[in-house]
Amino acid sequence: MQYSEQVNKLILDRFSSQFLDFRQNIHSRDVASKKLTPLSIEFPVQGMDFETLDTFIKNKVQPSLSASNGGRYWGFVTGGANPIATYADWLVTTFNQNVSKGGDSIASALEQQTINWLCQLFELPDTYKGLFTTGATAANLLSAFTARQFAGRQQGIDVTKQGMNGLQVKVMSATPHASMIKSLGMAGFGQNNWQTIECNANSESMNVEALAKALNDCAEQSKVVIASAATVTGSDYDDLVAISALCKKYQAWLHVDAAFGIFERLISGKNGKTKGLELADSITLDCHKWLNVPYDCGVFLTKHVSLLQECCEFMAPYLTTSENEIPFMSLGVENSRRFRAFPVWATLMFYGREGIKANIESNMRQADMLASWIKKSTKFDLVKPCELNIVLFKPNLAVMNISSAECLNKLNSSGEVFLTPGRWKGQPIIRAALSNWSTTNDDVKKVITILEKL
Repeated sequence: MQYSEQVNKLILDRFSSQFLDFRQNIHSRDVASKKLTPLSIEFPVQGMDFETLDTFIKNKVQPSLSASNGGRYWGFVTGGANPIATYADWLVTTFNQNVSKGGDSIASALEQQTINWLCQLFELPDTYKGLFTTGATAANLLSAFTARQFAGRQQGIDVTKQGMNGLQVKVMSATPHASMIKSLGMAGFGQNNWQTIECNANSESMNVEALAKALNDCAEQSKVVIASAATVTGSDYDDLVAISALCKKYQAWLHVDAAFGIFERLISGKNGKTKGLELADSITLDCHKWLNVPYDCGVFLTKHVSLLQECCEFMAPYLTTSENEIPFMSLGVENSRRFRAFPVWATLMFYGREGIKANIESNMRQADMLASWIKKSTKFDLVKPCELNIVLFKPNLAVMNISSAECLNKLNSSGEVFLTPGRWKGQPIIRAALSNWSTTNDDVKKVITILEKL
């Protein structure tokens, strides 16, 4: 298909139709799709014309999609794509810029500006540099790479060039996210080769005294501490001030996974639950969560950008650059990079600090509304006070005679809401995470009605 004015108009018309059909009906479609039968279609040899393809997508693909972009998808921590970010993402595809290095487009400079704006948004010092990644997992992987290089430098080993042979390093954490454990495996530390630090009572947060003992007793020459600014289930925050002081004392690298917990900083400021975040050597955050931009969009920040560059840079003659800034291809996994900073830039431009804060406050009120109902209910137990935007609950077995897993299955199969499981104090629970800009009080009331009828 060759581009022409007529073809462009056809594509735009069909796109508009698909978009309106999906968006306008999103509140009436099943939140978790019930139509998951694989499409039985053979690989085409000759291909099909565009209008036939468009009709197939509309009739066969779109009806089987989830409503994860809607207001009652409360699984994981899933933000919806706000209208401005959606518009910007259309333009990302239209512009199709490769943000690997500068010199031929404003895209790289705009990504640099967006990173700086995020640091301003979260009141972080301008000593942090970084880049956009595909998500928190990729950002955590970069943190593992950088911490590994730091440990190597302490021991006179260039790990990127020489490998990890002979490297002595101990990784410590209390409640790391699954993506962090996955990253430790990919970076060569090992998924099972980190030391678990005791948690505080009735919390997923790290016990500082237990960490102090572990660091003091550690025989390895280098140490890496992974802390959390909001754990994935309990939304608990580690004492970053105390942990940072210990890391400084024992010359340990401190990484903070703040994928969605960093947004609390907009509510309480830098002296709230995230106090001390600015002391970390590296930070992970996720924009496709509470900033509500389209997948995929994470951020990795570090004060030691030269270490990150050592990990990721491998220059070939055709990649030579004369940039003043370090090219992004020398700071991340990909050489070819999507212009994923643009929807974030547009969101920050349109909403500003106060608009983003208002969206977060709205979700927090809605989560508290759900938690308050559950706390008063005889059918369900609130297993932990609502923290931030996470509600943890389970059915009251004495009244409901149903397990958490069975209850979750009934809720999700209703098509009216989507939740995910979790574990608290070793017991299976149901976890609701409200982080979508389009969630309304009516959405919460609708879910409460479903819970009442179970």
